[in-house]
Formats: sequence, C-alpha cells, structure tokens
Amino acid sequence: MKRLFVTGIGTDVGKTMVAAIITEALAADYWKPVQAGNLDFSDTDRVKELVTNTQSYFHPETYRFKLPASPHLAAAVENITINPSLFNLPETQNHLIIEGAGGLMVPLNDHFLIIDLIAQLQAEVILVSQNYLGSINHTLLSVQSLRQRQIPVKGIIFNGPPTPASEDYITGYSGIPKLGALLPETEINPAVVKQYAAQWKAFLR
Repeated sequence: MKRLFVTGIGTDVGKTMVAAIITEALAADYWKPVQAGNLDFSDTDRVKELVTNTQSYFHPETYRFKLPASPHLAAAVENITINPSLFNLPETQNHLIIEGAGGLMVPLNDHFLIIDLIAQLQAEVILVSQNYLGSINHTLLSVQSLRQRQIPVKGIIFNGPPTPASEDYITGYSGIPKLGALLPETEINPAVVKQYAAQWKAFLR
C-alpha cells in the first residue's frame, strides 16, 4: 500500500487540492496530522467534500488548533507542546495520503519540523510547486532538503499557469518527474477533482 505525503514549497501552494485529487485517484484514505485554523471547515472537511469515491476514509487530525499560524505557535497559544511520539499512522489496509502544513521547514515544536515528521512516518513525498517568480529556487531547495534526509520523492505536481521553462528546468535539474499539473480553475468541485484524478492516476501507480 502506498503512503504518500503531500507537501509544498511553501504555504498556500495548492496542497489540499492536490491531496484531494490524489485521494480520489487512488481511492485512498486521507489524514492531515495537524490543522491550524479554520476548524469550522478544515482541510479534512474540504477534501471530504471533494472526494466522491466510496472507499476513502478520512482520519481525524492528531492536533487541531484555533489560530491560523505556524503549528508551533498555534500550539503555544493554547499552552500545548506538540509531541512527535503522538503522530501514529492511522490503521488502514488502504493507500494513505498525508497532507502536511506549509512547507518542509515549518516547525511543529522547537526541535521538530514537518520534514522530521515525513521521515518519522517513512512516507514517500509528492511535492507541490506553484508557478511564480522564485519557484525554481524554492522547489530545488525543497528537493535538496529531502535528499539530504534520504526521503524518497515520487514526483512533482505543478500548480498555476503552465510555465514550461521553469517546469522543464526543475525536472531536468532535479531528475524528479512531473506527475501532473493543476491549472487555474474558476471553481474546484467534485467533478473537477474527478477529472484531474483520471488524468493523474497512471502517473501515481
């Protein structure tokens, strides 16, 4: 069974939409270990709304915080210190899609980052890269960090208007394949997610 960790080159680069599409494509389970902010409509709620297959199960977060901020800060406001030993993989016989918070170096506590969580969970990474000025630098730095930790990277999903010069450079330099592209959409709904899932499915096997 696949254990895929969806992380990004930064915050708000499209991780939740990508996670929803991959969850739909593989009829996988979904788990977001830490939710900071938007507790009335969390990322788990959003993915659940977008996924239409009947096999996926949506596992509860390990930590939920009110403040929309870096998890270490959101936890501190509630007088909580995130304990890495509490991040136990959900029990499932299905593929599991795990969504991170922000980028790789986002702190969960004073000594534990998202990249440390990925290593602890022994997951393979799908990296979401948004097309903007500076994304080549941010994407390659993310790849370098993952390789330094010997964390496997399955591929990159590019989000935004197609930018072949940047995308080709990133994949060529890093040697990591492009798994798909999330184009600008007027609306993201279950039908759109299902369409992307059909397109990406072959590359996720």
